[in-house]
Amino acid sequence: MTKNKILSLAGLAAKAGRIASGEFSVEKAVKTGSGHLVIVAEDASANTKKKFSDMCSYYQVPVIFMQTKEELGKAIGKEFRASVAVLDAGFAKAMLKE
Repeated sequence: MTKNKILSLAGLAAKAGRIASGEFSVEKAVKTGSGHLVIVAEDASANTKKKFSDMCSYYQVPVIFMQTKEELGKAIGKEFRASVAVLDAGFAKAMLKE
């Protein structure tokens, strides 16, 4: 249930234009401080998971590993997405609460 709620919130954030998706956009959002939460697909490569885990740890941004690339992309109205950054503090807080 909570994973569905998080994906629903990600969809709302995407419609509000408060999502960055794709490796380079997410990396930029984290490094510039505009990313408040990073969601990485569980079926992403080990290298991608480690990269975002280390980066988010360094920049003190929470990271969640959940769902598949297909489900993550579908939630935000795109195709496959291995990583998504939430650019809105309110949406990020609501997702972390779940």
